[in-house]
Amino acid sequence: MPKIPMCDRCLFYAHNPYLVCAVHLDGVDGDSCLDFREDPNAEPVEVWEPEGASYYNGELILQPEQRRTQQQQLELLDTHPMFTGKCPQCGASFDRDYTARVHWDCECGWMDDSV
Repeated sequence: MPKIPMCDRCLFYAHNPYLVCAVHLDGVDGDSCLDFREDPNAEPVEVWEPEGASYYNGELILQPEQRRTQQQQLELLDTHPMFTGKCPQCGASFDRDYTARVHWDCECGWMDDSV
């Protein structure tokens, strides 16, 4: 009998080896059911991710080590010309093509090649 993973948490699930549910006696065709109703008494599905990692499409992806603290990241957002469009030292405006830049050099002498 075709049974899908969500059947175990459905209100209509029969808990019977010969019968899948009260609505679809022989099970559903496909990988979803339009008649699914969450059973309020069913055990909740555990949604757990290890610290520093996330699941994407069922694959565990480890988050890279952060080079900067959260305070440094916020300061970078507030001051760097990539985000502000202006030199943090003299306030001169950069051209609007700055999203493709790698080197940040201003006429006043301020430079930042780290981003």
